[in-house]
Amino acid sequence: MKRRFAGSFRWLTSTMLLCVGPLTVLLLALALTSTEPTAKAAERVPDKSPNVVVILADDLGWGSVGCYGADPAMVRTPSIDRLAREGLRCTDASAPSSVCTPTRYALLTGEYAWRTRLKFETLPYHAPLLIDPARPTLASMLKRHGYRTAAIGKWHLGYGSQPKVDYTQPLRPGPLELGFDRHFGVPSNHGDATGIFVEDDHVFGLRSPKLNPLALPKPGLGGAFLGLDAPQRDDEQVMTTLTERAVAWLEQQDRAQPFFLYYAPVAVHEPVTPSAAMRGKSGIGPFGDWIHDLDHSVGEVLAVLDRKSLAHDTIVLFTSDNGGVYAPGQVRPETVAIRSGFKPNGNFRDGKVGCYEGGYRVPYIVRWPGHVPPGTTSDEMIGIVDTLATVATIVGESLPSPTEAAPDSYDILPVWTGWKHAPIRPDMITQSCFGIFSVRQGNWKYLEGKPAKGVPERILKVRKKDFQARLFDLVADPQEEHDVLSEHRDVAERLQKLLDEQRERGFSRVVSASPAQSGP
Repeated sequence: MKRRFAGSFRWLTSTMLLCVGPLTVLLLALALTSTEPTAKAAERVPDKSPNVVVILADDLGWGSVGCYGADPAMVRTPSIDRLAREGLRCTDASAPSSVCTPTRYALLTGEYAWRTRLKFETLPYHAPLLIDPARPTLASMLKRHGYRTAAIGKWHLGYGSQPKVDYTQPLRPGPLELGFDRHFGVPSNHGDATGIFVEDDHVFGLRSPKLNPLALPKPGLGGAFLGLDAPQRDDEQVMTTLTERAVAWLEQQDRAQPFFLYYAPVAVHEPVTPSAAMRGKSGIGPFGDWIHDLDHSVGEVLAVLDRKSLAHDTIVLFTSDNGGVYAPGQVRPETVAIRSGFKPNGNFRDGKVGCYEGGYRVPYIVRWPGHVPPGTTSDEMIGIVDTLATVATIVGESLPSPTEAAPDSYDILPVWTGWKHAPIRPDMITQSCFGIFSVRQGNWKYLEGKPAKGVPERILKVRKKDFQARLFDLVADPQEEHDVLSEHRDVAERLQKLLDEQRERGFSRVVSASPAQSGP
């Protein structure tokens, strides 16, 4: 209990802790900052470690669910909407990248992925593990605090240490070396070239090291199928399988030990493969049906928490790895939905892979009964990268210097709980699929406009307009239609300097910038 008090107030009381015990610090902090009776404020400090369930959807845009404005005549998301009614809905939450691997890396490590070897795009299915096993992760931190841990669903962070993964051999280092007790997942993307599931540190059901790529009838998203001698995934059944695995693992949990589930559904990434149960249920074709599959899966997770009377003691965070696909010139189910009037990213410009807000803004909902006020909304700028620092506060973990761990993660617990505070993040960096950096500060968003080294020439030609510096006022112009760089060159120069500094020094988290927390 004392450790948790110290963690909750660590930014406010770092100097005081040298002289007094954490319980004394808590009482002093409440006396100085609370605007409500001490007993009521104390209710916001958990008396036990809460369970944590993080659900990270794939390619689900800001406007693709009901509570963010999706037309119910097109799609209906009652389970995700339930989370919003029972918790907090954030309207200015961003993925750190407009593609998936960098976001998954940042979620688990509290570090922007461009600080690693991955400078743009995503990992290929045969890439080695991107996360250094020596780096603290959300899973390893919670495991140290006595949590059972599991990663179920899409992984896309690589396996092993060799330049190219041999899927016929043990897949180590991998999730188990990062703090997860169990792992069951899709190696990279839905429909990827592996064609298989991974269980813990091996291909699920692998029968022999033989490869027969010619035995399989269709190419995967990563090229021709590997032809591993193991049960092959059925695209239309993958969401069902992952949901069943997540539910089964939760069924094994009890109140004796806290748990952390990182659940990463493959929906609504391509290929768009709605289940037979959802086919034809939406008003916009297969893509809407696919969103319904995602919502059903979320509902199954919530149902098992209810069934086991664990909901009250569990934090559920629902978000997405990047914005939705916006490809009006292509023939694909997402385009059919858009032509029907569907707005996968709301009114934000562009979508996945791009450098505009449609690629970064994502649904972000937190439910934690007794701590997160139900039915609330926040428009504060936050990021998925902030997850690690926030959960660290909750479990009483004092993060080391940003030069050692979680260099880009801020504690946003005051946003979750609705405590009064100044804006937490002084700035935030995002990066497009092709390496274009953006930095936000206040109402300003500055796009550096430079592609990462190594971006293919064809991309430089196709997306030529993206590769130029621009400045937007997101308050006056949330759709990013008016470049105001020529009128505010001083702002652009200041933000370029800030971006350069944060890239060079290796971290963006400024400890002194984290605000003191107070009652509402």
